[in-house]
Amino acid sequence: MTHLPHLVTDLGLILGAAGITTLLFKKLKQPLVLGYIIAGLLVGPNIALFPTIIEIENINIWAEIGVIFLLFSLGLEFSFKKLVKVGGSSSVMALVEVVVMLLLGYLTGKLLGWSTMDSIFLGGILSISSTTIIIRAFDELGVKSQRFAGLVFGVLIVEDLVAILLLVLLSTVAVSQQFAGAEMLAAVLKLAFFLVLWFLAGIFLIPTFLKKASKLMNDETLLIVSIALCLLMVILAAQVGFSPALGAFIMGSILAETTKAEKIEHLVASVRDLFGAIFFVSVGILINPQVIVEYAGPIAIITVVTLLGKVFSITSGGLMAGQGLKTSIQSGMSVSQIGEFSFIIATLGLTLNVTSDFLYPVAVAVSAITTFTTPYMIRLSEPLYRSVEAILPATWKTSLNEYSSGTQVISTTSDWNKLLRSYAINLVVYSVLIISIVLLSAQYLNPFIIENFIRGLWGDIVTTAITLVFMAPFLWALAVHHPQQEAQGRIWANRNFRSMIIVLEFARIGIAILFIGFLLHQFFAIETSLIIGLIIVALLAVFSRKIQNFYIRIENRFMANLNEREKSAAKKMHYTIAPWDAHLISFDIEATSAVVGKSLVELQVREKYGVNVAVIERGDYTIMAPTRNERIFPGDKIYVFGSDEQMEHFRQFVESETEVTAKANAVKEDVKLQKLVVSANSMLLHKTIREAGVRETTKGLIVGIEKKGERILNPDSELVFEEGDVVWIVGSPWRIRQLEATSSHS
Repeated sequence: MTHLPHLVTDLGLILGAAGITTLLFKKLKQPLVLGYIIAGLLVGPNIALFPTIIEIENINIWAEIGVIFLLFSLGLEFSFKKLVKVGGSSSVMALVEVVVMLLLGYLTGKLLGWSTMDSIFLGGILSISSTTIIIRAFDELGVKSQRFAGLVFGVLIVEDLVAILLLVLLSTVAVSQQFAGAEMLAAVLKLAFFLVLWFLAGIFLIPTFLKKASKLMNDETLLIVSIALCLLMVILAAQVGFSPALGAFIMGSILAETTKAEKIEHLVASVRDLFGAIFFVSVGILINPQVIVEYAGPIAIITVVTLLGKVFSITSGGLMAGQGLKTSIQSGMSVSQIGEFSFIIATLGLTLNVTSDFLYPVAVAVSAITTFTTPYMIRLSEPLYRSVEAILPATWKTSLNEYSSGTQVISTTSDWNKLLRSYAINLVVYSVLIISIVLLSAQYLNPFIIENFIRGLWGDIVTTAITLVFMAPFLWALAVHHPQQEAQGRIWANRNFRSMIIVLEFARIGIAILFIGFLLHQFFAIETSLIIGLIIVALLAVFSRKIQNFYIRIENRFMANLNEREKSAAKKMHYTIAPWDAHLISFDIEATSAVVGKSLVELQVREKYGVNVAVIERGDYTIMAPTRNERIFPGDKIYVFGSDEQMEHFRQFVESETEVTAKANAVKEDVKLQKLVVSANSMLLHKTIREAGVRETTKGLIVGIEKKGERILNPDSELVFEEGDVVWIVGSPWRIRQLEATSSHS
């Protein structure tokens, strides 16, 4: 008998169990993640009722691949530009939640008598909500168009980045076994350095590569290239000391800025679902039911802490950000669960051998309970708001409304703010690029040149020259470039500030010279460095115009790549006027929608639903402030302004189908090409095609006739049927057979 590797049998067992539980949970309308975990529990070593997997180590490797693809997919949905656009409100809410839940998790662990490391990891586990569960719950409850949903999505984007930071910090704490401030700061700075470097290099190179290779790429090659890029970044992240999951997330976020993002996300979905299922099944395999029974009390306590802590922290953050009581409570009730990132953090603790065995199943149990409660928490958010509003004193409600209105004022940015912000951004960006170029040159380029081409001093000189060519545009930008020329010009016009501008300019030039010194220090002694440094400064001054043109080309390409996706397809707009509880949101019009083919005056959306259609996007054409006679067509994207309640009623109307579509869907008929022979008793005999009424009788179309050996394609409507003619009709088979039966009886 052929020997089958244990990996294959284990994989078959896992996917078989996952498939059965998936169908069951789909039928019960429960999250599939819980089904996967239960599948793992059933085929794991702790339950003997079913066949058990043999080699858990191999499954753990597959599970690690699952984590990589989960984080890659999250990165594709993340994008750094989304983070920039999130706004202050979501950022404040997310940061308040993370800080509060970290503290509550740590204090809860200590009160339960757990070790310091278990308590720290518990705080990390509780601090991140589940993007997957929230999006699914919003879809099922139809609340994605409501105002609070936009804030929650912003919170989830910030939480994704915080989760990545937590993975780095928890790894540092686990290794040092203490809160070492210097080590944690070094870890954060290292993460920031590589995030900036990878983002800049990725945006400059990858969209250009995908654009150049687009003619050679079909779905298969794009999938392979995307996964290859993901795994290359995983290797690179591991090489510099980060987790593989971080590398996958970074590559996903880089690809999210390209025009291929949606396509890649669609292609990767199946791979992600496969390996993600294996990961969540592996989570269930590691669960010991006896531990859950033994720790039932702590699980109940931690569940309550999670539900109440997240509601309190997000609601408080929303009120601090001026979002109003209703929106804040709705947001808080929506994020009261833990999910995929919590499993990854718990797995990290086990991998590093710093957490107790019980923490993992406890985290999974809490996640399962809070996942079940999520839809009910969202439904209860509005009744809770009404109850709280009824209890609050009138003075408190007035103060909250005034504070909410006050935070929505349009603020202006001073010229000094613009100038200093641009200087700070330039300093960070160009410093990261220059330091990276110098270190790569010293570590790789110089040894390569010396070993293969030129030895000794001249090898160092050649290395320095090549490095300087790559550094020059960024040195020029750091020392001379003025991204805020207008603001600087207005400040310069005030004589009192000219001295400060001069100081800033000299400081920039000084920093650029220090970087030149940093380069020369890698290869030469101090005396030699001074001489070569003066020569380099002189050369930079002489070739300043060419260096400037080189930099401008680099910057233009980077900005074109960064904005390419937005230019090719306008993103969803979502603007809010908080005191009015109204916002702008988009709806994609399906071909079956009840609004298709009707003008705005016929729809009477303002009169019936209280909303206004502000913009209609039709392909590459945008209709601003459409007139009352403008019609809605399939594929249009309409932007509508209104409150949550108005939006919900309008959404139901837009998603409803036309009566014609509903009737057509009620009886769906097959359409086939059928043959009918005209006999002597046929009702078609000696009639023209028009007179025979075949179209009306069969709802079909005559596409061809064979008459005396001659084939006539798409015959004229005045053609007369004769005995023996073979008629080809496209239509419903049963209707055509009915026509044949009628013909034979006549």
